[in-house]
Amino acid sequence: MQDTVRRILTARVYDVAIESPLDPLPRLSARLGRPVLQKREDLQPVFSFKIRGAYNKVAGLDAASLARGVICASAGNHAQGLALAATRRGAVSTIVMPVTTPAIKVAAVRARGGNVVLHGETFDEAYAHARAIEAETGAVFVHPFDDPEVIAGQGTVGLEIMRQHSGPIEAVFVPIGGGGLASGVAAIVKFLRPETRVIGVEPVDAATMKTAIDAGRVVTLNSVGVFADGVAVLRAGDETFRLCKDLLDDIILVDTDAICAAIKDIFDDSRAVAEPSGALALAGLKAWAALNPCTDNDAALIAINSGANVNFDRLRHIAERAEIGEGAEALLAVALPDERGAYARFLRLLDGRSVTEFNYRWAPDGAAHFFVGVALRSGPHEKEDLIATLQTSGYRVEDMSDNETAKLHVRYMVGGRAAGLEGERILRFQFPERPGAFLRFLNALQPAWALTLFHYRNHGDDVGRVLAGIQVPPSELNALTEALNDLGYPYVDETDNPASRLFLDGV
Repeated sequence: MQDTVRRILTARVYDVAIESPLDPLPRLSARLGRPVLQKREDLQPVFSFKIRGAYNKVAGLDAASLARGVICASAGNHAQGLALAATRRGAVSTIVMPVTTPAIKVAAVRARGGNVVLHGETFDEAYAHARAIEAETGAVFVHPFDDPEVIAGQGTVGLEIMRQHSGPIEAVFVPIGGGGLASGVAAIVKFLRPETRVIGVEPVDAATMKTAIDAGRVVTLNSVGVFADGVAVLRAGDETFRLCKDLLDDIILVDTDAICAAIKDIFDDSRAVAEPSGALALAGLKAWAALNPCTDNDAALIAINSGANVNFDRLRHIAERAEIGEGAEALLAVALPDERGAYARFLRLLDGRSVTEFNYRWAPDGAAHFFVGVALRSGPHEKEDLIATLQTSGYRVEDMSDNETAKLHVRYMVGGRAAGLEGERILRFQFPERPGAFLRFLNALQPAWALTLFHYRNHGDDVGRVLAGIQVPPSELNALTEALNDLGYPYVDETDNPASRLFLDGV
């Protein structure tokens, strides 16, 4: 830690970075009953903290190294940070990006002086190509997180927090991808105020650092969720793992809905739009505060808003999920007798709550199955109490609020039941966003296998979300599994998911 602290105290970042403000979140503070502040790294010139580490690394290079140029592989904020840092130091920068990188990000890197090389369909392929260029040209490779100088640059965020808030700080919450920001912030905070907790936050489907710490060694995950793409890292760094293992007090895991709710909290209080990884720390702060009652009304909780590089297209998805994430909406599958007056009786049981969504289609089984969204008013147990009331009144109810397939697909597809359809498998895929992906999927299916359902939904990510139905004889299920494994698209069999069974199954 001592070496990291020394590097942080001597880091050179302010040629390009600003000392970002530490702003209060008054509405959220009132809700939680304790002071909550956000560190505004979204206001940096590249709209992300990444400029700090990239510039500190480049600023420390000698003239001979700068003359060889710098290189990295990145499809996100590190790419922009390194491009700007190199331009300011008069060095040539090469940024290798996957061919699937959204055009807006490619344009942003070029606008900051970076020479973009598009190569490969995945980050791993781009990374390998960048390393090959490094070996061929002698350019200096700048790692996005596992480098002492990069870690030190990111650590200046923590140094500023300690200087900006002289009062007591109960905890600082830091997003974790590879761990560069978390390890730098933890080092300086623990050095200056060892009594202050430093808590890392990761998405539940990208728990790279927590998995490594639990295992006692760096682990490479098979896959990670891409919603919070800024922290979608398969493997933590060796140096960042060492520091985080020793210095972090805890790691909190949060889901997509909690992140969306945190984005809304930031917007409500500051009119700023954070990217998902930018709001990750605040989502963790809220989860931690719910489990840890306030013991000092003056002790602040601080979340680092790490960035604002969000595609506009994704805001639709964020808005859809924020209400669920903050417990303001319940999604329910309800069965009731398909008879006159049944709907009126159901609505009366809602006790004046607003219906946010209502999807239904007739089925010949004497019961009506519908998908309903209900606005919740207050109280941690309101949803459970409502479900109990409906069940006591004779309704069959299943909670779909945490059912990913229901929220992504089925809510838009109620009515897709097909009478007499046998042998149908319902599968949820992640398709790469590139031309020919759907055709490749179709070509993987044998001619005798019928495509019975196909629903595609994209939210500005690098992958498209697809729900597909495939009719396959039971004797050929193994062949289907082999074909899909060869295809290589990540998928989950959702045939037995209650959302599929109630609203899509053949009858």
